[in-house]
Amino acid sequence: MKLPRIGLGCMSLSHAYGVPPSDEDGLVLLRTALDEGVQMLDTATLYGGGRNEELVGRAIAGRRDEIVLASKGGLAIVDGVRRIDGRPSTLRRQVDASLGRLGVDHIDLYYLHRWDKTVPIGESVAALAALVEAGKIGAVGLSEVSVERLREAQAVAPIAAVQNEYSLWSRNPELGMLEATRESGVALVAFSPVARGFLSDGVADPADFVEKDIRRTMPRFLPENWPANAALLPAWRALAAEAGCTPAQLALAWLLSRGEHVVPIPGTTSIEHWREDFAARSLSVDAALLARAGELIDTTTVAGARYAPGPAADVDTEKFEDAA
Repeated sequence: MKLPRIGLGCMSLSHAYGVPPSDEDGLVLLRTALDEGVQMLDTATLYGGGRNEELVGRAIAGRRDEIVLASKGGLAIVDGVRRIDGRPSTLRRQVDASLGRLGVDHIDLYYLHRWDKTVPIGESVAALAALVEAGKIGAVGLSEVSVERLREAQAVAPIAAVQNEYSLWSRNPELGMLEATRESGVALVAFSPVARGFLSDGVADPADFVEKDIRRTMPRFLPENWPANAALLPAWRALAAEAGCTPAQLALAWLLSRGEHVVPIPGTTSIEHWREDFAARSLSVDAALLARAGELIDTTTVAGARYAPGPAADVDTEKFEDAA
């Protein structure tokens, strides 16, 4: 399917990074993004226990045809606990619930948010393909999967997009997924494209994260790794200044240079930051400078794994030796 060059990830408006903004402030951001040309919004069953889908639904009311609407299932908060469940019956139920919360009769792109390792991925994908046939979703996507799992899924049904973490400091897609998606005409949707705020120069001190911020448990922000990572920031800022853009824009420009099929979906709670991110789609940055960016921030210069061992066990992506 045809996706815009940059979408808007909506998670942070309801979930994950501490205290989210009020619903009214979130609506202002979403409606401003729509007014200013965003063409893809990304949400999920998980985010805020469904509240994020409700918020997106309010924002797009009367404007449904302006966007590619993406959501996800197979990962949800159940009785206060985060659970992966890829059973066909669960996916059917979650799609119906998402349609209700979003206030729509059709979701353009619906991802299996995580592969349930107790359920063959073909069973989960077949259930989603049946929902395409029923007209409830437009296309099937996968999230945080390996090339092996993509191939298994493609043997069952067409896959339109893979959404994996991809940024200068998270290069796992370069172990195979970047090329596999390019070869098979699948969009590679990059979440956390500015490294959870690191590449936007938005983290002064991880000790200041509020209690429920998920970054508090991520190895790269922990005291044993943060000083080494923070030491990269002065050179990163200087490189962005040389490029004539902000650090976040340079991070997004680098991703966009990785292929026409790569679609970053930065998230933010700030209208100013959204405008900054969205402007990156029209930047022209010298290829040699982008290459220097890729050398400055990569798996050999960044300290710490992508996830702690628990969350790492939930994903199926190819892993560098230093990424748990």
